[in-house]
Amino acid sequence: MAKRRRRWRRQRCCSSDPPLAVAAAALLLLLLVVVTAAPVVDAAAAGRHVVQRHLDRINKPGVRSIHSADGDIIDCVPRHKQRALDHPLLANHTVQTQPSQMPASASLLDRRQQLSRRAWQTWHHSGHCPRGTVAVRRTAAADVQRARSLALFGRKKQMRSPLPAPDVVTGNGHELTMHAIGNLRQHAIAYTAAEVYGARATISVWAPEIDEANGFSLSQLWILSGSFNGSDLNSIEAGWQVSPELYGDNRPRLFTYWTDPKLGNWWLSYGDGAGGLVGYWPAELFTHLSDHATMVEWGGEVVNTHPPGSAHTATQMGSGHFAAEGFGRAAYFRNLETVDADNSLAAVPLDAIQTMAEDAGCYDIRKAYDDDDGRGGWGAHFYYGGPGHNTASCP
Repeated sequence: MAKRRRRWRRQRCCSSDPPLAVAAAALLLLLLVVVTAAPVVDAAAAGRHVVQRHLDRINKPGVRSIHSADGDIIDCVPRHKQRALDHPLLANHTVQTQPSQMPASASLLDRRQQLSRRAWQTWHHSGHCPRGTVAVRRTAAADVQRARSLALFGRKKQMRSPLPAPDVVTGNGHELTMHAIGNLRQHAIAYTAAEVYGARATISVWAPEIDEANGFSLSQLWILSGSFNGSDLNSIEAGWQVSPELYGDNRPRLFTYWTDPKLGNWWLSYGDGAGGLVGYWPAELFTHLSDHATMVEWGGEVVNTHPPGSAHTATQMGSGHFAAEGFGRAAYFRNLETVDADNSLAAVPLDAIQTMAEDAGCYDIRKAYDDDDGRGGWGAHFYYGGPGHNTASCP
């Protein structure tokens, strides 16, 4: 009996090995889970820290903050502390409050349309910024997170092509060949090549529908000079843009953009006269544009992010209607003018304006002229835009 008991005990002792082995394996697995999961948590926290640090750098403290009805927060930043002055080329720049001289014009347009102190942006209905400050839309974490990366936030999308942007046409007016490429910019524009020191137009503002989350549609004015092969092109741009990725909604927003004169800085004005001044691009930022521009473009632009061979984007340009549909339906630019070397505004002759649309079945443009007969004609003008993808002409 004793021997049997010892044998039974040995068997019972030995049978305890598998549970211990299972317990050891389970413990090891748990340790592996904890060890491998920890960096994921740290990476997320690090990402939030990087975004917040970026926001702290670009959102300058304001003396007043205005909460707009559309959800934006506008900070009234002292003009000598605005973010633009962080640019290394502007380290010693002295901020100017107005140009030394506004362009002279004797047109009836100026006498009819003097800018009043009305609200022309949504946030104006909620307050105003005091004198000596600039209004800056506060960037939120959600704005940065919508971008494909922090480095690309706020930058224009690049085409999947060596073709440059935004030089829609070459220096001698020939169209660029842009077919069968993805992430394609498409335009419907009017342009004139001349030595110019400014440009002006009246733009109709619409809210085009955007097909893709990372698409956009804009209506703007381009001032261009330099090499049109993309090696050294200067451009400044201003107009209205709908960009869900950048702003988080489908509302048209006033925007400005620049790449990279003897008469001074390039000023942006909304309306007529010094009362509508928005700001300026300092001459120190440019090479060719520090003297004058060689081309002006007016019109619309969209980005087609659909891959080659698939259906065209349904992102609308302008109002989403073709030029032939005319007033009340199609978008327009009217009273096209440029500033000459004598700092005078002059109407652009119709025969000096050329038009271009890469694919008129998707977006098109038509120019025309309306005499100023004393009642205020439109002068040189054009209708433009379109719906993008449609079964009839834009598959």
